[in-house]
Amino acid sequence: MEVAQLEAFRTVAEELHFGRAAARIHVAQPYLSRQIRALEADLGAPLFDRTTRRVELTPAGQALADAVGELLDLDAAVRAAVLAAHRGEHGRIRCSFAGPSSQGMIGRLARAVRERHEHIDLVFRAGRYGTSVVQDLLGGTTDLVIARLDHPYTGIANRPIGHERGVLAVPSDHPLAGAGAVAFADLREEAFVTLPESVGSIVRDQFVALCRRNGFVPNIVQAAPDSWTAMALVAAGVGLHYTTDAASENVSLDGVRIVPIADEPEPIFVHLAWRADDRSPLLARVLEISEDTLPTCDRPSRG
Repeated sequence: MEVAQLEAFRTVAEELHFGRAAARIHVAQPYLSRQIRALEADLGAPLFDRTTRRVELTPAGQALADAVGELLDLDAAVRAAVLAAHRGEHGRIRCSFAGPSSQGMIGRLARAVRERHEHIDLVFRAGRYGTSVVQDLLGGTTDLVIARLDHPYTGIANRPIGHERGVLAVPSDHPLAGAGAVAFADLREEAFVTLPESVGSIVRDQFVALCRRNGFVPNIVQAAPDSWTAMALVAAGVGLHYTTDAASENVSLDGVRIVPIADEPEPIFVHLAWRADDRSPLLARVLEISEDTLPTCDRPSRG
């Protein structure tokens, strides 16, 4: 069955007159008759009873008449979806991000995409950090990430969309809870909760480097799968947790105090990243939207 044949059939079925049907769709009557005969041959059943005085639907014709509207609507929907996908206006983009530190950015991007292109679906995966999301991108299991990257990666395109400062989360009854700021040199005897080393968190790497720079190896007593769990462990008195100001603003701080770092660590830059060779028009559309929603940021001044 061809779409042109179905459209011809629907017109004849509505008019029950070949002459009027041909005039309505602006074709010659012999051409219309050939379209109907070809459709009947394809289906293996007569669709109309024709006499010199009238045209009527056969039982087979009535069955097709009941379904032809849905068939043509489906054809139109498929064509529209294909064209929208070609234009980058329909489809799915898989997005990965770390956790609470990225919630605001994820929310703004999702809202902007939904408002401009309701047929673009962003599918999110949380709990992916630093080197892990780079592997996701290069392995083709994700398309777009919000990640903290400390150096360029071959095959990955990115731009900075934010920066964060390291802070210390301590139990609310800890002696440091009331401190205006804390120096890393004063933390050598403390116990810490961190993310697992295996997840490749840049924040964790910075924490360990700062400890070593101050002459000690941190006493990591427990690993937490995410920032939410880490904060819960801090509140329970298990240990202190080095995190970022952005993450601390998006988790429950019940039983926790956030203390600035006197050493003022280097800012951690947040990047929007994607595969450099990804030529998807859908990704290009989302990246275009992101330029307004998550604009490229400047390097902050120190002090």
